[in-house]
Amino acid sequence: MTKKKSGFLAFCFSLLPGAGEMYMGFMKQGVSIMALFWLLIFLSAFLNIGPVLFILPILWCYSFFNVHNIRGMSDEEFYALEDDYLFHMERVLPRGRWNKKQNNLFAAVLIIIGVVILWGNLTDYMRWFFPSDIYWNIVDAVPQVTIALLLIWSGVNLIRGKKKELDDKLLEQEER
Repeated sequence: MTKKKSGFLAFCFSLLPGAGEMYMGFMKQGVSIMALFWLLIFLSAFLNIGPVLFILPILWCYSFFNVHNIRGMSDEEFYALEDDYLFHMERVLPRGRWNKKQNNLFAAVLIIIGVVILWGNLTDYMRWFFPSDIYWNIVDAVPQVTIALLLIWSGVNLIRGKKKELDDKLLEQEER
């Protein structure tokens, strides 16, 4: 990996998240950033969830400044820097195996995506039989509302789980 890269080309590539990292020789990091960027765009368009796009400027700024920080490093710092993915699957899947909780979570995500796709296709055909605009505005909002409710439910469960964990630790300390 050579450090001496064109400043102008580094700037040009840094305008597309992930491309600048790849130009600098950090392929794993660049692919991670680029994949996340385009995945967010796909999810927001496919599931019609516009607020997901608010993450894009944050990711773009991170990538842009990361490239320029890497380019500004001294040779020692640059060569000491390791190319690594932003997301580590071994943390999500310890020892490369799925446990039951992860399997159920993945299954739930697949089911939700399938239901959203099916819902969109069925409602397109049903518009021929029920032409009322008010009714269809409500029907079109069902996937977004469902996903929003699932996100809220997941957040509440995470809070409850953490509170239960803290209560259990406090109980153990009181018993000692």
